Amino acid sequence: MELNLAGKTAVVTGGARGIGLSVARALAAEGMNVALLDLLDGVGAAADRIAQDFGVRAYGQRLDVTDQDATNAAFDAVRDELGTPQVLLTAAGIEINGDSIDVAASDWRKVIDVNLTGTFFASQAFGRGLLQAGLPGSAILIASMSGLIVNVPQWAASYNSSKAAVAHLAKSLAVEWAKSDIRVNAMSPGYVLTDLTRQIIEREPELEADWVSLIPQGRMATPEDLTGLVVFLASDASRYITGQQLVIDGGYTAV
Repeated sequence: MELNLAGKTAVVTGGARGIGLSVARALAAEGMNVALLDLLDGVGAAADRIAQDFGVRAYGQRLDVTDQDATNAAFDAVRDELGTPQVLLTAAGIEINGDSIDVAASDWRKVIDVNLTGTFFASQAFGRGLLQAGLPGSAILIASMSGLIVNVPQWAASYNSSKAAVAHLAKSLAVEWAKSDIRVNAMSPGYVLTDLTRQIIEREPELEADWVSLIPQGRMATPEDLTGLVVFLASDASRYITGQQLVIDGGYTAV
């Protein structure tokens, strides 16, 4: 396959750790310059490590993706530092579980704001930059298998709803931008053993056994299990794939 990624620029929101960082490193391994945008203080150090490890240019900046003006400014800064981004991965996201009758309005709005609105603001800034530059591009929006099914035993109506919306957002933007050669797809992972997931199962260790029992492959994914699909979707090898939701869940939604 001809990936044709070397020398191009990628932006990864939520890129300081977990899925975002693993994907950013995989893109850098293909020769891409990488910008990490994240609320975490360690985002600059994570970008520096990528530059050292792969010999590419990397940029890190703290960002609250729910702030539209700040998001636009961050993409302008990336363009000034690394050139117009042609690949976007939206990995910034949160989950707040709880019985629906007890969910506070602030928690509901926070999940929707980060997962859906933040994804839209990043996509909007990304698409605007490509349209202004007359360049093609590929956006991969991280949705979830939770947008297709209802996970058990935990209850997460806000998370499930936000991720279903992200998948449809990807389709909506894909159709809107198709004639400008800007592709948009959603990737829907199953359970991934990230730092955040580890914190959850440390508090509730019985969850891990429940989750794994429902996965035909018998294990949760690692962040590295997702990188191949993202590199493919980012590259010219997938140039006729847009508006799709690709599930990567070890078979969870197949049964």
